[in-house]
Amino acid sequence: MRPVRGMKIVALVASAGLAFAAAACAKPTEETPGTGTSAAAKYSACMVTDTGGIDDHSFNASSWAGLQAAKAANPAIDPSYTASTAMADYDPNLANSVTKGCKYIQAVGGLMGDATKKAATANATTQFSIVDADNLGLANVYPIQFQTQQAAYLAGYLAAGYSKSGKVGTYGGMKIPPVTIFMDGFADGVAAYNTAKGKSVQVLGWDKVKQDGLFTDDFGSQDKGKQKSDTLAAQGADVIFPVAGGAGLGSAANAGSKFVVIWVDADGFETTKYGSVMLTTVVKNSTDGVKEAVTKAAGTPGTLLTGGFMGTLANNGVSLAPYHDFDSKIDAGLKAEVEALKQDIISGKIKVESPAQPK
Repeated sequence: MRPVRGMKIVALVASAGLAFAAAACAKPTEETPGTGTSAAAKYSACMVTDTGGIDDHSFNASSWAGLQAAKAANPAIDPSYTASTAMADYDPNLANSVTKGCKYIQAVGGLMGDATKKAATANATTQFSIVDADNLGLANVYPIQFQTQQAAYLAGYLAAGYSKSGKVGTYGGMKIPPVTIFMDGFADGVAAYNTAKGKSVQVLGWDKVKQDGLFTDDFGSQDKGKQKSDTLAAQGADVIFPVAGGAGLGSAANAGSKFVVIWVDADGFETTKYGSVMLTTVVKNSTDGVKEAVTKAAGTPGTLLTGGFMGTLANNGVSLAPYHDFDSKIDAGLKAEVEALKQDIISGKIKVESPAQPK
């Protein structure tokens, strides 16, 4: 009987050893609820919106899409956002992002430049990034900028060629460089069409030489956007280019019989419910710019990013969206001319310049 008892003891010891080993291998890790991502590996990427809000169907929405795309590429990235309803929210929202431990903080819009500089100066080891501004002279601010005048030039040429009234219009949200750069390119594109065709299509709402025009002074009020487009339509504009974020939805909601709309930032056909009135969109690819920045930062946590993102026609950082429902309504020759102009801009044969363009 002793041999049997000895075998049992050996078996018990072996079982205990296996159980201990299994328990060691199965030691739980702290996880972020719902993600399965280890807290030690989690990379918190936080965005602070401009006043247009996350649902502006424009640059806030496309920047947020960039953070989500970064998470899809790297599940360790944990994106979140804080909405700003007024400019006074910028400072506290950025400061709170630091306090809650965000490793990457994305500011959206040139209006946030001063607040971002203040926060980044006070937190020199935290990685900040800003859309539509340079690095503010700080090593920990990664700039995401765009030569939007290039794509807007194509939109201006298209608008002039499509217009039946010989008048096209534009208005901005605020008179700041990230807005006026669109309006400059648009005006230059109309001028190029007039030169090429011997026409005299008018641009209402913006004078590039005087750098002055029509503005809502707001990026969220659809009522103000409607008022501006009503004014332009009453003056005869049958193509209207609102560079006003969510405020431009007020124009889109009232377009159709009198005028069509050229949207900005994110393809309006895909991102708004007004696709049927969208001739095209001057796309500012904040999504790819933000995704690239966040992915790089998460790949080297603790190391500040260098350089920046500069969107152009050549790298698809800016573009003219597909014509969607208007594709069959636009003359084939006009479409070919727009494509040829795109290639000429990419090659450097045509230089489109604006006082507002990033350097």
